[in-house]
This record gives sequence, structure tokens and C-alpha cells, in this order.
Amino acid sequence: MSKLIEQNIIELLKKRDQQGMSILYESYGDTLFGVAMKITNDEDLAKDVLQISLMKIWKKIDSYDPKKAKLFTWMFRITRNTAIDKIRSVNLKSDQEIQIEVSDVYNLGVESVNPEHIDIRKHLSSLDDKYQVVMEALFFKGMTQQEASEALDIPLGTIKSRLKIGLRELRRIYNPATLSILLYLIIQ
Repeated sequence: MSKLIEQNIIELLKKRDQQGMSILYESYGDTLFGVAMKITNDEDLAKDVLQISLMKIWKKIDSYDPKKAKLFTWMFRITRNTAIDKIRSVNLKSDQEIQIEVSDVYNLGVESVNPEHIDIRKHLSSLDDKYQVVMEALFFKGMTQQEASEALDIPLGTIKSRLKIGLRELRRIYNPATLSILLYLIIQ
């Protein structure tokens, strides 16, 4: 691509002139679509990625610095990162749908919930105080880990460790499916 065309595209985009987007699309559209297609391996996703990328290029053109990268390199990175984000988003959505389909929640019969295990507060009190305090804040008071860290004046890493250990201890009392359901019900 000639430097003159590239400079023209940059100037037009910075002026928010639609012609700049038309020239950009004519000059780079197929190549950027190819980048998206190579990463997504899905034509519809690649089209979405291209459209999102072009919108990002339009919005972020003022942050483009020709001293750091050529225009194509900058647009390539935007398109590549957008494609990766799109793949992650699709995979996350797919994983969540799969988890719902294979979840024991819908198959949980009355016999799998042991009545003496239902009182989670009672079993929580069997844990060391340091784990109780963290789990109480997170599950019964609805705090985020960061909020619990600040409220309890405990480092965030320690909050995470104590939550992990506390959950591990509760898994010894509850089967994992029951524990997941109980914690879900608590935080709703």
C-alpha cells in the first residue's frame, strides 16, 4: 500500500470523514477479513470481527502513532485482538451452555440432598474462624473478594486462599453438586 494512500486514510479518519473509511475498506478490508478468518475459522464470526475492528479503528484513530507502527500493523493488531476476544466470548458462552446441559442441578433428586447437610451455616461454623469470616463476608454478606479484603483488612491474596481452603473443607461435608447449589442459592 502506498504511503500516500495510507496518509490520506489517516487524515480522513482523523477528520471523521466517511470517505476515509471507504478507502480503508477498499484497501485493507479483504486482508483484515483474512486475518479474522484465519483466527476464527468461521466466516460469520470473521465478518463480525471485521465490522467490530473497523468500528474500533474509526473510534481509536486518534491514538494511532505512526512512530510506533505502520497503519496496517496497528489495524492488524486491533483485528487480531478482536478476533481472539470474539473466540473467547463464543467459547465462554458455549462452555456455559454445556455446563447447564450436563449440570446435576436438573437431575438432583431428593435422595441426593442429605437433610443433615442442608444447614450450611452450622457446617460453616465448624471451620476455623479465619475461613468462617471470609466465607461469611463473601456468601452471606454478598461482598466481592476485593470488598472483603478492604472490610476485613486482609490482603486480597489471603482472601482468595482462605476461600479456596474453606470451600475445600466444605466439600468434605457436601458432595460438590450439592455445595454448588447451596452456594448458588445463598448468593442469589
